[in-house]
Amino acid sequence: MGHLLIGGRLFRWGARTFVMGILNATPDSFSGDGLLAAGGDHVAAAVERARAMVEEGADLLDVGGESTRPGHAPVAAAEEIRRMVPVVSAVHDALPDLPLSVDTTKPEVATAALEAGASLVNDVWGVADDPAMLAVAADRATPIVLMHNRAEPRYGDVVAEVIDDLSRAIDRALAAGVPRDRLLVDPGFGFGKAPGHNLVVLRDLARLRDLGRPVVLGTSRKSTLGRVLGLPPADRLEATLATTALAVAGGVDIVRVHDVRANVRAARIADAVVRGTWPPGGTSPEDGA
Repeated sequence: MGHLLIGGRLFRWGARTFVMGILNATPDSFSGDGLLAAGGDHVAAAVERARAMVEEGADLLDVGGESTRPGHAPVAAAEEIRRMVPVVSAVHDALPDLPLSVDTTKPEVATAALEAGASLVNDVWGVADDPAMLAVAADRATPIVLMHNRAEPRYGDVVAEVIDDLSRAIDRALAAGVPRDRLLVDPGFGFGKAPGHNLVVLRDLARLRDLGRPVVLGTSRKSTLGRVLGLPPADRLEATLATTALAVAGGVDIVRVHDVRANVRAARIADAVVRGTWPPGGTSPEDGA
């Protein structure tokens, strides 16, 4: 699949699994990490958290201004822009070499964030027939993540249907003028799927490679992990790390996570096993055990 330049940084697909840190400029994130929930200067807090994630090994960050948890309160575009764009602008100014993704379903929000310094669109309704969002990506020559989602979690063969829906989304994006090399796909773990569906998607991640596009996966602290272990979001790190290792084994290119340092370490170990990728700073494999 080659490579892709995102915000001035080159991503070579297949070389290793990259780690995307999550910056939630929201008051109601399911994981409890929303920057607006703590009060104070959320923009300054975002810059501080972004710096910390970069130090922990994040390759890029995903900024969101509207919660996508089940039962979330919808946010108007103007409010989403008010929450998110100052964060994107400040983080981009502080860390100009860091690629930033904008997590939104609204074309006007995506446009405002791209103008502020974002360089990737992450659309959780990427399988919807939305010419406006695709037009933003095409007009601005911006890469876009097409995530799978459904209003109701009804499937016969969940993995086959996810692949079919994403394939149609790719075709729509190509018809809208988005080049194939700027398209990424996400199976939408936790979006329009029951817990059992999510686990089947994890088990069969390798089948997504048939789409011929880089794969993004976001399992971090998700409710399915909590259902399996009976744990709240704050206690789901080990479960998330297990899914990160499975993602690497399944050929996933980017994992989207809250806990960057731990997931970077898990991904690098898994990459060393699966891809033979020796991490920076590691001891040479010729130096013994």
